[in-house]
Order: sequence, then structure tokens, then C-alpha cells
Amino acid sequence: MTTRPQEAKIASGVHLSKAMGALRRARPVFHSEADLQHSFARALWEVAPEVRSRLEVPQRRQGRREYLDLLCLGPGGQTLIEFKYVTRSWTGFAPGAPDEKYQLRDHGALDLARLNFVEDIVRLEKFCNRADQNGLALLVTNAPGLWAMPKPRSRPTRDQQFHIHEGRALTGTLLWAGGTYPDNTRYLRASYDLTWQPYSELPGPGGTFRYLAVPIAAAPVSMST
Repeated sequence: MTTRPQEAKIASGVHLSKAMGALRRARPVFHSEADLQHSFARALWEVAPEVRSRLEVPQRRQGRREYLDLLCLGPGGQTLIEFKYVTRSWTGFAPGAPDEKYQLRDHGALDLARLNFVEDIVRLEKFCNRADQNGLALLVTNAPGLWAMPKPRSRPTRDQQFHIHEGRALTGTLLWAGGTYPDNTRYLRASYDLTWQPYSELPGPGGTFRYLAVPIAAAPVSMST
């Protein structure tokens, strides 16, 4: 059974849809990924002040120190969140007092954006190692190439198994370029059905933003004998 984004909960109590609604009202667009992280933490505090947020929290993975984007600590549990903010070029103003100007650059390389998002899911599967934890991989973008169904091609692209478009299911071993580049092979322990949600609509080309949220359950606790 797959958990849909609107059913995902943060720190065992806050529905993701509520946090994203507060974020959308305050910030329909962001200058950078760090801006998104900080703004999400602030929006979460506004809807659930009992949940504490901590940025860039060190974690251990395969004996190495890595950093988690956001750790949310609530009375009933913890949620570990990884963010991605991938943009195409857009320049405009967001409403405020005064209005705020944004100049988003074109990140391009959507194949690497897909790889990096899948890697976030892999990392969260490793990090979520307690029964009171869950994870959330969250991507906000105005690049339609990420959510749109790809056009048929005569030959598969190197990131074919890493596509994250609407309706796609991610599961098992994902091979980059058919396995000819093993450093980019990724393995998922669970299956994830991907459902994109509308985020904001701003004027001009590139003004449509959507988000993809993938909830990650805690790893099963192994019983020693």
C-alpha cells in the first residue's frame, strides 16, 4: 500500500498538505534550495509550534558522516526530510510588502536532477532506522520535464529507470545507462508510486510550480536471535 503525499505526516502529527498550504501562502517561489528549507521550517512552526526543526543534522551512513537537510522533532515521533529545488529560467515578482523580485536560473540536466532525487530516497531509507522515525523526500520545481510523461524514443535515455513523472513507480534496482555506469546504480528497499501536486501559479513562462513528495517508512526492526 502506497502513502499518498497528502496523507504523509510530519513528526507523527502534522499532515504534509497542511504544511505545504502554509508554505504556499507565504512563499509561492524561492530563491534557492536553502531558501526553501528555511521557509518550510518556518511554515511548519506556524502550523505546529510543538514540532522543533533542525537544519543540517549530521547522520551516519556506511561509516561516513552525512548531513540531513531537516530533522523535525515532535511529541509522537521524528521526520527526516531531504529537499530538492530544481528550476527552469523564470523572472518575476511574488506578492509581498513590497513585492519581491526573483530571477531563477535554468538548472538544466534533468537527468541528474532525477538521479539526485532518487538518491535522497535511498539516503532516507538508510537514515530512518528507528520505529519512531519516518522520512520525506520533497521536490519543488517549475521544470515540466520532471513531471510530464516522457515522449516515446527509439532508444532509451541513460536515466530511463530514474524517471519520476506523474504515475511512475520507483522500486528495486535502478540502473543508469543500462548498468554501464555502476556508480550510479541505486537500490530501493520499498516501492513508491509518484503523485505530483500543484504548488503555485505565477505569471509568464516557467511560472507553474509543482511538488513531488515521497514518504519513506522506518526500516523494519530486525530481531536478533
